[in-house]
Amino acid sequence: MKTASNSPSSYSGGITVKSPQEMDAMRRAGAVVGATLAVLRESVKPGIKTRELDAIANREIKKLGAKPAFKGYRGFPATICASVNDEIVHGIPGDRVLREGDLVKMDVGAVDDGFIGDAAITVGVGNISPESADLIEVTRLSLEEGIKAARGGARVGDIGDAVQKFAEARGYSVVREYVGHGIGRFLHEDPQVPNYGPGGRGALLRRGMTIAIEPMVNIGGWHTRLQDDQWTVVTADKSLSAHFEHTIAINDGEAEVLTVPR
Repeated sequence: MKTASNSPSSYSGGITVKSPQEMDAMRRAGAVVGATLAVLRESVKPGIKTRELDAIANREIKKLGAKPAFKGYRGFPATICASVNDEIVHGIPGDRVLREGDLVKMDVGAVDDGFIGDAAITVGVGNISPESADLIEVTRLSLEEGIKAARGGARVGDIGDAVQKFAEARGYSVVREYVGHGIGRFLHEDPQVPNYGPGGRGALLRRGMTIAIEPMVNIGGWHTRLQDDQWTVVTADKSLSAHFEHTIAINDGEAEVLTVPR
């Protein structure tokens, strides 16, 4: 997702390396996203509508002095993406009521001083099944594995390789058609960051790069289908899916996670 001011036509491509001042702006935007997701996590309960979660996020982002990054991007009508159960990503908030046992994926983007933070979490609604809980935990840990692999001197493929090996070793599949991405002044910058390998390939990771890593992990197969609204992506076999994402900064050693409350 991008803001209207960050229109697709104004990004000419290429990997950007952030200056110290730009990195500070990325941290501020990331902190807004992290704080907003923390509020959303506590707001999820049986009976709440996804449009109510969207309103909460919009209020929190603005209260923290930032702007929603998704609203208006290519006509997207909401502040967050809210995807439920077999919906993987890009669900449009509306009148859907969350029920006990559902899984809701909430993806949030915020702009601060022209720079963007982007992150997502999956939350169980009320009491969820052990199967659902395991899917959430494996997806969250697969993101951690991807972050561990993201350091200066590594390749983009090393990130996806780490994610894929962790998830598939536990019997899950990782989505192929949708990937992570570079991020900065624009929501989607180079390079693309797949959630699958092989390692040792792709763009070289350099200190000062900022990327969004976002594993999408399914209980069933990895194939997807686009709904008629031309936004919502679902699993082709209607199996459950989970999604986690962080915006990170590449360092020579361990990456810095930017999308956390500060």
